[in-house]
Amino acid sequence: MGETDLDVDVVVIGAGFAGLYAIYKLREAGFTVQAFERGDGIGGTWYWNRYPGARVDIQSVEYMFTKFPDLEQAWDWTELMPAQAEIERYLNWVADELKLRDAIKFNTTIAAARFDATSNTWAVTTQTGDTITAQFVVGATGCLSAPIEPDITGLHHFTGDSLYTNRFPREGYDFAGKRVAVIGTGSSGVQSIPVIAKEAGELFVLQRSAAYTLPSPNRPLGPSELAELKGQYADIRAKQWASYAGTARFGAVMFFGEGELTPILDTPWEQQMARLDEKGFAACFSWSDAFFDIDANQAATKLYGEMIRRIVHDRATAADLVPQYPFGCKRVIIDEGYFETFNRSNVRLVNLRANPIERITPTGIQLRDEHLELDAIVYATGFDAMTGSLSRIDITGRNDLKLRDVWADAPRAYLGLTVAGFPNLFTVTGPGSPSVLTNMVTSIEHHVEMITECLLHMRATGAAAVEPDTAAQDEWAEHVNTFAGPLQVHPSCNSWYLGANVPGKTRTYMPYAGGLTRYMDHCRDIVDAGYIGFVFA
Repeated sequence: MGETDLDVDVVVIGAGFAGLYAIYKLREAGFTVQAFERGDGIGGTWYWNRYPGARVDIQSVEYMFTKFPDLEQAWDWTELMPAQAEIERYLNWVADELKLRDAIKFNTTIAAARFDATSNTWAVTTQTGDTITAQFVVGATGCLSAPIEPDITGLHHFTGDSLYTNRFPREGYDFAGKRVAVIGTGSSGVQSIPVIAKEAGELFVLQRSAAYTLPSPNRPLGPSELAELKGQYADIRAKQWASYAGTARFGAVMFFGEGELTPILDTPWEQQMARLDEKGFAACFSWSDAFFDIDANQAATKLYGEMIRRIVHDRATAADLVPQYPFGCKRVIIDEGYFETFNRSNVRLVNLRANPIERITPTGIQLRDEHLELDAIVYATGFDAMTGSLSRIDITGRNDLKLRDVWADAPRAYLGLTVAGFPNLFTVTGPGSPSVLTNMVTSIEHHVEMITECLLHMRATGAAAVEPDTAAQDEWAEHVNTFAGPLQVHPSCNSWYLGANVPGKTRTYMPYAGGLTRYMDHCRDIVDAGYIGFVFA
């Protein structure tokens, strides 16, 4: 692929689902690969997010690589929706079975990458100053792997134990008998709070925004059940790849059921309540108009609040747990006993909108109206999603262009895969990809295969560099926004889909909501037409 003296053809950053699949596919295609991982083990998101209760919201038999028929028959899941530890074990097992570990340098953070336009190569520098030269860089850094440190006065003054869900101690933590506060009720907070509550002497849940969460259907998988599912893998895979979200028989049906939906705005309250009696949480948003009309959405939220009141005994607490933003503007969480937790005598909800945090003190948290004396604080404060991980690397493209500056203005990538001004840099599940609105594994597999196919095309044609045309990138971003929908971009929606959870980040809807199949059709049309929108040097 040119006369340049390379250390490797491709540098891959990250060793989670995306990094492992990139190593495998690129090696299979004949490219030399060096991967770097800042942790000391394989797993990516599932290496770092080992907080109590961490669990995926996709069923196990679909949350796995789909292109290895022999491997999938050899792996035995134990639960319907696996927890962090089991997913981490699975990824380590895959790495060993496919002999990928030798391509990964662990405990290595990528500090910088600079493109050389004269040689069409990247100089990739580690935190220790070592530099490797490659023609291509693949950022397999994950959508939710750049943790946000909360901007709270006195954050580092606390003399007790400060814990972060996105880098929880591998050995765990003993909450027994301790006074604990959890700050944040996003996914990691909602999943960890019921577990911590069972151990802590006293637990304060500090909530700024109540979240939509549904009870998990998780349970152990029986041996005969797993064997039956394995016999259906070929059919399940075919349906996954033909589906909107990369899931087959599961997905939304798991929570909301099947059948024809009716509009909630045309349904009398008594009939709404009857459906709630019959289906519980599944009745709250299984309406034809709930995702398309703000009045219908608010009516569905009223039902959701009624369901919470049926569980949570204290009326004020129940009222505070009802979300104030549209259902659907953020990813729905699954939980195991979240609302029931607030009936425990050792658990108290603190509404930060009514009683905000003023500062962290050496012995706890000073709220406006009181001081909480604590032994431990758990920060469940989220991520700089989709762009954060690569933005934190000093990536310099053509004409000294900085990726972090480009994405600060507008977080865009053509097809979610590559960015104008940064030749030969690829992003797996970047902004503009369906990624977080789908089964991440299927999106990752498609993206890696698309990138590999592009590199093979370049090898066949003698091209030395590729990047998107700026106009094509802008057109794709506009196309992405046409699918965002009124509820996702509603003024009351401060979702990480929009980057609204990061102070100063440009508010732009980042994931492609048109569905995986439509996205794949777009990609195939672009390739078949000679890579429209891509510029080859």
